[in-house]
Amino acid sequence: VIEGESGLHARPAAAVAAAARRFTSEVRLVKGDREANARSVVSIMTLEVSGGDTVTIVARGEDAGAAVAAIVQSLTPGLGAGQRGGAGSAAAAPSPARAGGAPPMTTGDGSFKGVPASPGVAIGRVFQLRNDDDVPEERALDPSHERRALDAALATARLQLAALRARLAAEADADRAAIFAAHQELLEDPELLDAAAEEMRDGATAAYAWRQAYLRQVDRLLALQNELLAGRAADLRDVGRRVLHLLVGRDGESDDVPPASIVVAEDLAPSDAASLDRTRVLGFCTTMGSATSHVAILARGLGIPAVAGIDPRVLEVPSGTRVVLDGDAGTLQPEPSAAQEAEIVRRQEAAERRRAVELAAAAEPAVTRDGHRVEVVANIGDVDEARRVAEVGGEGVGLLRTEFLFLERRTAPTEEEQAAVYEAIARALGPERILVIRTLDVGGDKPLPYLPMAAEANPFLGERGIRLLLNRPEILASQVRAILRASRAGKVAIMFPMISTIAEWRAAREVVERERIALGVPPLPVGIMIETPSAALIADRFAREADFFSIGTNDLTQYTLAMDRTNPGLAPQVDALHPAVLRLIERTVAGAHAHARWVGVCGALAGDPQAVPVLVGLGVDELSASVPSVPSVKAQVRALSLEECRATAELALDAADGAEVRALVVRRHPAGPA
Repeated sequence: VIEGESGLHARPAAAVAAAARRFTSEVRLVKGDREANARSVVSIMTLEVSGGDTVTIVARGEDAGAAVAAIVQSLTPGLGAGQRGGAGSAAAAPSPARAGGAPPMTTGDGSFKGVPASPGVAIGRVFQLRNDDDVPEERALDPSHERRALDAALATARLQLAALRARLAAEADADRAAIFAAHQELLEDPELLDAAAEEMRDGATAAYAWRQAYLRQVDRLLALQNELLAGRAADLRDVGRRVLHLLVGRDGESDDVPPASIVVAEDLAPSDAASLDRTRVLGFCTTMGSATSHVAILARGLGIPAVAGIDPRVLEVPSGTRVVLDGDAGTLQPEPSAAQEAEIVRRQEAAERRRAVELAAAAEPAVTRDGHRVEVVANIGDVDEARRVAEVGGEGVGLLRTEFLFLERRTAPTEEEQAAVYEAIARALGPERILVIRTLDVGGDKPLPYLPMAAEANPFLGERGIRLLLNRPEILASQVRAILRASRAGKVAIMFPMISTIAEWRAAREVVERERIALGVPPLPVGIMIETPSAALIADRFAREADFFSIGTNDLTQYTLAMDRTNPGLAPQVDALHPAVLRLIERTVAGAHAHARWVGVCGALAGDPQAVPVLVGLGVDELSASVPSVPSVKAQVRALSLEECRATAELALDAADGAEVRALVVRRHPAGPA
């Protein structure tokens, strides 16, 4: 019986296939009247095995018994005691659908409209990253020659993937490294290789045979009812195109991007993003994705504009076409007029001058005109970002998201692995900068394959954040020990996510104290994230025991307004500047300050120019923004007056909605959002 909500998705399927290939026996998995080749990842996934399904393992051959035992064992790591050979849930990949927001459209000036994904504006020339599958159907003269060509392309692809995986692992980017590990596994799929071989025996060229083979497998996955499994078609297409491009003379890498390019694509695959020469890319524009998609995260990290979910007709714009990409407005304007270009150049030059001034002063503290200091720190997700914090004047790290160590893998990271990464980040920051490490924040909405969870009707209200870790004490204790060990290398603090009750806080704090004493480590600050209305409402009670608070405005907003921030129809209304949210922030600050505790904001609101005056006025002590935003946030704080910000905050608390608050800020602080 297969345990876990997601059943045999990509990760456990890959584990089964790898185990089956170690034996000479023929092994098949049977579910009802359907069966699959246990050596084939795709074949296993097409069984659509869900949690609770019964699967029979059938093996024939000399080592059949050992093969069955190995496959059962391959499904076992990470399961709790007493569970039976199943696979847990996996982090659901976003389906290849358009971003939420406005439907595909063009604006009155002929520009294409999409969803703003990363701010900024750029003028460049379109580079259409086609990644198509078109290959002419040609007959081969020598099938053996074609087979050698395919073998050579497969070998080169394996080397490329191994190099990408090694580089990303060296950069402590474990989640993306795991993506390419999965791609390597797909290249060993016997059904895929056999199908290509059969096409070549029938006289097809290696390129056409490979294309037909992987596209048929892609179609099989797309036809599945299970959205999580269907989403794996993108991985198969990505790795299939890599080999195809090698066969037809392209190198499988995206290093042919001309300088000053605006990359336009249907979507941006992980391998595309990893292999692009980022010094030549001015911005990204995709017809799929959203403001939280891979391309948006990549663009924000690079500090370049991006637009997602744009009108698909943008794919018809020829490469080389001069365009303006506006990440603030979410538009792409082909063939701008001289007047439009002049205006964009003016905006760019002004932004560059402002950025240069901000960077020059980045090391200076953020002190308002009337002498009130606000700490400005960074949100980071890996070692590379930690190295950039000092460069942009960051006074520390207000949020280290540790999920990057836990995602896209079959087993939890070891204590040693975690400690090494946390210590490297602490050393990169130096002894004077604080490093606030948030413990693992996952749950039913973003599950992990080695943490099996029961299906939940509403995962946002279920076993999530600290609730999950308290129910998996071995995961929590291992991470806490790793953080404590790393605390010897820097100024480290521990922060627990999604705390809602005093009991949850005390249970989590007890784990820290027990492990701290066992390791002989000096006391360190331990705080909580304020992400639920219950935590905000009794912040004064938490402040008697916790050392600090950090307000996660993204979740606090959706829980306060009872609106799912991922719902496209509700997204425009989910505004963290809504007075209801601001009143909870005010209450949190008052409760913390009554007990001499500091309060930070680490949600997206901390880097929003229209929010900074309100947050300063509410008394927030620390703003934790994305790394590229740190200099501008510090500069904005220096231009403000605490007295004026307090007056703005008072008016904001009495506003009708977030839109009214934003209009108020624009009126009272016109230089802030500019």
